[in-house]
Amino acid sequence: MPHRESSWKFAEELVTESDAITLARQHSVEAGVDTVSPGVGAQLAVATSLLKARSIIEIGTGLGVSGLWLLHGAPDATLTSIDTEVDHQQSAREAFALAGVPAARVRMITGRASEVLPRMNEAAYDVVLVDADPEGVIEYVEHALRLARTGGIVLVAHALADGRVANPAARDRVVSDLRTLLTEVSSSPAVISSLATAGDGLLQLVKR
Repeated sequence: MPHRESSWKFAEELVTESDAITLARQHSVEAGVDTVSPGVGAQLAVATSLLKARSIIEIGTGLGVSGLWLLHGAPDATLTSIDTEVDHQQSAREAFALAGVPAARVRMITGRASEVLPRMNEAAYDVVLVDADPEGVIEYVEHALRLARTGGIVLVAHALADGRVANPAARDRVVSDLRTLLTEVSSSPAVISSLATAGDGLLQLVKR
């Protein structure tokens, strides 16, 4: 096994997930819902903890794995979560309840992100997680940067598209959009950016 791959495996397996996150991850696998890896989840928690986040929004609820990690790092934060799937959000609610997260701290919005995000308040969030339909990633990041406060952070999960972004032979729309996004933010004066290779890649943007 190449050294980089063994290091990645070691880092992922080093993470200890709570019972609630483990169960939510299991349910996600059973439902065929992709989610953030343990290593990426831990980075989400570090980000919300460092910012002492009070207001978090995620684009893509899934079955609650990412939301639980975000709240793990910010016990007093309020989470707004957007998804098109009512059943997924109900499962996420159950996961939050199992973790002891008060219902009043989680606001679920069912709908298409492209229709919901324009109605959300500008510069109102400490942390914005983009973990939804990859074909809309550029539009979602544009909205996310509008929603994040100055000094806030935008996190983009699955930024390496299962390794395809680094593969020159891969040229589908998702890969092309992610390459465009990564190239643009790397030189943008509006953000400080970093691409972590944990899990399926995590793009981190601090809004200036």
